[in-house]
Amino acid sequence: MKFYQSEIRLKPLGRGFHIITDEVLNALPQIAGINIGLLHIFIKHTSASLTINENADPTVRLDFESHFNQMAPEKMPYYLHNYEGPDDMPAHIKASLLGSSVQIPITKGQLNLGVWQGIYLCEHRDRALGRSIVITLVGN
Repeated sequence: MKFYQSEIRLKPLGRGFHIITDEVLNALPQIAGINIGLLHIFIKHTSASLTINENADPTVRLDFESHFNQMAPEKMPYYLHNYEGPDDMPAHIKASLLGSSVQIPITKGQLNLGVWQGIYLCEHRDRALGRSIVITLVGN
């Protein structure tokens, strides 16, 4: 069994859903040497999240942003946590709904994703300074 881990800082991205599959692959080239394994990706933040979804049609990512903004709108009068800006509490809610990690099987040196799947960084703040993710690879 082999274990590898890398922590990377993603460049600042605007609010929205961004495909980061290539950044993840570039961070751990050892994936190519794993026949059977598991890749775990964890984001070290509470106002951004990770998910796996459509990687071909960019309107999917726009629709995600629109829908999540309706589910967790800004400036709700019942939010008590508002000193970091009107986008902060909704960002925490969105991050909790989507989650802080994803796992992907590794098969014959490649991510075993569906044809139309990609790894998303879901940036829920208007102005983030970049996000740190920890990528852990386990396998043979």
